[in-house]
Amino acid sequence: MRYILNKSLDPYFNLALDEYAMKHIDVDEDFFFLWQNAPSVIIGKNQNTAEEINQKFIDQHGIKVARRVSGGGAVYHDLGNLNFTFVISVDDPGKVNYKKYVQPIIDALESMGIKAEASGRNDILVDGLKISGNAQRMANGKLMHHGTIMFDLNIENMVKALNVDPDKITSKGVKSVRSRVTNIKEHLTHGDIHEFWDNLHYYLSNEGQDQEIVLTEDDIAKIQAEADSKFSTWDWIYGASPEFNLKNSKRFSGGRLETLMNVVEGKIASIRFVGDYLGLEDVSEVENQLMGVRFDRSDVDGILSQIDLKKYFGLIDKGEILSLMFD
Repeated sequence: MRYILNKSLDPYFNLALDEYAMKHIDVDEDFFFLWQNAPSVIIGKNQNTAEEINQKFIDQHGIKVARRVSGGGAVYHDLGNLNFTFVISVDDPGKVNYKKYVQPIIDALESMGIKAEASGRNDILVDGLKISGNAQRMANGKLMHHGTIMFDLNIENMVKALNVDPDKITSKGVKSVRSRVTNIKEHLTHGDIHEFWDNLHYYLSNEGQDQEIVLTEDDIAKIQAEADSKFSTWDWIYGASPEFNLKNSKRFSGGRLETLMNVVEGKIASIRFVGDYLGLEDVSEVENQLMGVRFDRSDVDGILSQIDLKKYFGLIDKGEILSLMFD
């Protein structure tokens, strides 16, 4: 597979590159790139940042906070973590299956003697323990699939950075997370993350035979401009949280979904959907179609029935959305 070389450690540039690659790098073949972030917390597109992070710990330790364009939950990155991005042409969004796109990573790990498997909504496991989470986004007929790989991640910092309530940060909590995750380093007999990066790149690039896609100075300038004007801004990362008079949250098999609504004179004046669900496209398109609609189950059902909800909510279906809003 063709590839981009990206050595940036800036989460804002790297997330801008993800979006730019999906929308603007026009090559006939699928391609990938590997990348790392300096210590940072990356929030899913549809999450409420303030509810997902321990701001005090993050400020004390100089950890950056960023928001990506894909769904899913908040993740912690540091230099013990390696990320991957695939950009793939897809003619039918209904055929998108994350397990298909993590298979190259699973195969690469197997070539290094590590037996891994896809599991759940978006995870890769080794010996039943999580080493990778994944998310996706689509635009212009391109699927951008990206994921994390825990090689030697600082799990204690991960737990503390992602926990809003400091009172909940206990040794028991860290042990609980340790019982569910693992670092790749623990499953290798030798080698550091740089050697792991080289081996993974070698495997994915067809043993180094496939051709690099070289970013031009113009490409880099446009990516940096997007990092500066969007991805690093308070408006994008935190945003202005409006007041809502109706709120409900539920966890479904497809993820957690929360709805926040203003209902004025019996009609939906404003609505937001937040959570860690794995949609491919911007849920604001659904929110816009619901504004002005009577707050009535049958009326909302009629609107949702006209929308391909899988593109926006992943595995959360219409019945679950209606139950969240009305039950």
